[in-house]
Amino acid sequence: MLCLNNRSMKGLLMSENVEKDLDYYLNLNWTLIEGTDLDFNGNPYHYIEIKEIPSFAFCAKTREKALENYKKQLRLSLMLMLEDGDHIVEPGEETEDDIDWESICP
Repeated sequence: MLCLNNRSMKGLLMSENVEKDLDYYLNLNWTLIEGTDLDFNGNPYHYIEIKEIPSFAFCAKTREKALENYKKQLRLSLMLMLEDGDHIVEPGEETEDDIDWESICP
């Protein structure tokens, strides 16, 4: 049998209300979408997008450089989103884009 007093309950509630600051978001396990494409001159480049942040895209000449540097741009994007009070979709959070509307609507 688990017994909790007011102090224990307060501790549990506080642990559930994690402060979601820049460091919190930077350390989430984002869903990376990687690919290659050609620029306007026909030269290949590598890109990284983040599924949960549709406006995010980072490009570099190589996959290694893209993976090495995309977090710098992610930091700036998240800073702006936090400053503007935007809702930041976290990995695993269901959005309307994830809903299978065909199975819901006959």
